[in-house]
Amino acid sequence: MQRLYDFLRRHPMWVDGFWAVILLGISVVGGAAGEQIGPWAAVIPVTLLLSLVVALRRREPEKMLLLAAAVGVVQLVTDVAILPSDFAMLVIVYTVAAEGARWASRFALIAGLCAAPLAQLRWSNDQTGVAGDIALAILQTVPFALAWVLGDSIRTRRAYFAQLEERAARLEKEREAQSKVAVAAERARIARELHDVVAHNVSVMVVQADGAAYVLDAAPDQAKKALETISSTGRQALAEMRRLLGVLRTGEHQEAGEYVPQPDVQQIEDLVEQCRTSGLPVDFKVEGTPRPLPSGVELTAYRIVQEALTNTRKHGGANAGASVRLVYFDDGLGLLVEDDGKGAPHELYEEGGFDGQGHGLIGMRERVGMVGGTLDAGPRPGGGFRISALLPLKPAH
Repeated sequence: MQRLYDFLRRHPMWVDGFWAVILLGISVVGGAAGEQIGPWAAVIPVTLLLSLVVALRRREPEKMLLLAAAVGVVQLVTDVAILPSDFAMLVIVYTVAAEGARWASRFALIAGLCAAPLAQLRWSNDQTGVAGDIALAILQTVPFALAWVLGDSIRTRRAYFAQLEERAARLEKEREAQSKVAVAAERARIARELHDVVAHNVSVMVVQADGAAYVLDAAPDQAKKALETISSTGRQALAEMRRLLGVLRTGEHQEAGEYVPQPDVQQIEDLVEQCRTSGLPVDFKVEGTPRPLPSGVELTAYRIVQEALTNTRKHGGANAGASVRLVYFDDGLGLLVEDDGKGAPHELYEEGGFDGQGHGLIGMRERVGMVGGTLDAGPRPGGGFRISALLPLKPAH
């Protein structure tokens, strides 16, 4: 049955042709068996044309409506009484209301409402009287009205479903676009993470390597300590890079042990200690009562301090020192990182830090903006550079 149903849906003209033949047969048999219903010279063409209306109703609905209206006028003029084939008028009214143009739908409604009264006037029954004729006209008008209402409701339903399909397709496209944007944002985030990791750790390794080379002969113990710092810093950088690059791998089952947790506020102290070991004096203080913070806020705070200290090491000069302040407020976390070095031009930071790839203050502002915070950065009046950030516990809406 399903195959038959699918076949009929693919060939609607065959279905209409079948019903047209059935309607033609019923009209011919009924006309031959019944009393004289009009001149056969007019009955036969009227029956054939109305059957044609049913056969071609879906291919040419507007033209078939006009043909049915013309056949109806011919019936009235030639005194061809109501035939079984007149059922085609109900069919074409429904079809035009469901699929035809708007003007054709309105014309079908008007013609359908006028057909029954005109037929009742043309072939009135003397036994029913005027009241009976009016009642019969109203009763015969109801099928035409129902056919039009049914067709128009089908049109509305189809338009509604088409709108739903269009909306679903549009939402699917928007979802794909959002997915692409999310992928691009994630890759940008990973690029910032890689920049922070490489810039900080490599700068530490370079400073320690220079120091080790300088004191290698005079103080072997200090050189050894510097080499150990280089080794531990390199391992840390490799571990973080492995974690970040692992995010880009798809279709592979990664072991949980290959990843390390995201840096948080607690690790800022380790970061400061690492900078002290590399030869950069850093004054570190925490004000307020430490408490758990959202992971995004903690990662942002860590990366800002890391970026700021890396900038100090790169541009502050030989005798530069830095200070880091963490302030816990009721509704957020404050950061203040300052140095007293000679600094670098502010434009260099804005254009992307040391590598020119857009990961300096621009990257900081992107991070702060993602958590709904504010960032203020610029040269200090007495020399050096200051970075101040406020990270709210809840992002602004």
